[in-house]
Amino acid sequence: MLHKTITYLIALIWFTNGLICKLLGLVPRHQAIVAQILGVEHAYLFTKLIGVSEVLMSFWVITRWQRKMNVIVQCVIIATMNILEFLLVPNLLLWGKWNSLFALLLIGFIVWNERYYKQLES
Repeated sequence: MLHKTITYLIALIWFTNGLICKLLGLVPRHQAIVAQILGVEHAYLFTKLIGVSEVLMSFWVITRWQRKMNVIVQCVIIATMNILEFLLVPNLLLWGKWNSLFALLLIGFIVWNERYYKQLES
């Protein structure tokens, strides 16, 4: 039960960031970050594409298909995104450079959840 709850929580994080923050544009800071990194002229399109990708990630998390690959992809995406933001746009982040700490905690949470699930399988 704990694993399932955490899995849905992780999926909810991806879904919320994708749909609410990027696709619906309810958190304009996300598009501002994309604009500053990739350029204003492409910010709208790339923000929407990232949003779609995050929503798709939420479904991938829930299906648990290719779990190990999914965990690796999530960790690489979160780490890459946060390193870029830390270096290029820390002023636009909700918690500034502290966002990196929360990203690291999320990565740890994702990895721990997968290891916990493997222990349940054994």
